[in-house]
Amino acid sequence: MNRNLRENISKCQNDLLDKGYCLTKIPLPEEVARYVKQKDYNSLDASFLKYTAPDGFLFEYLKNYLNFHKIEFIISLREATNEWEGDGIWHDDGSRALAFSLSLTLDEVCGGHLGIRKKMEETFTSIPTPEYGTMIIFKTGRDDYEHKIHAVTKGSRLIIAGWCYDSNSDSIL
Repeated sequence: MNRNLRENISKCQNDLLDKGYCLTKIPLPEEVARYVKQKDYNSLDASFLKYTAPDGFLFEYLKNYLNFHKIEFIISLREATNEWEGDGIWHDDGSRALAFSLSLTLDEVCGGHLGIRKKMEETFTSIPTPEYGTMIIFKTGRDDYEHKIHAVTKGSRLIIAGWCYDSNSDSIL
């Protein structure tokens, strides 16, 4: 592991402890951008099935933050043109051990912020949709945190949302 990557992981580990979340840049295979540009969500899904498997690069990377045995994910596309989309609700992801939001957003987007707070607190941190290849790793209800997604008001927000499960958590998907 190179020095820059070690320093990035160390900073992210500290931010998780101090703030409940961190942002980190993930180098993604070229095929991912191609699938995103082509809106080939089936191939994107198949690729992330490999990346989040126990021998996948994303699984291995996230092991730097938590000892877990499984990742589940969804492809989340939120668009300003969908009149039925609005702000999400505060939720804590149940028994999931750790959550992440990996941005595959290529174009400018307004709104779509990820709000993170300690449970039941009024104040929260609002994280704008990060640039392509940036991942937000954040704590869940197991650590007394909750989050919500705010409505996208311009453009499209494409994210891989995922959850890590350890032996003390169960899949509900």
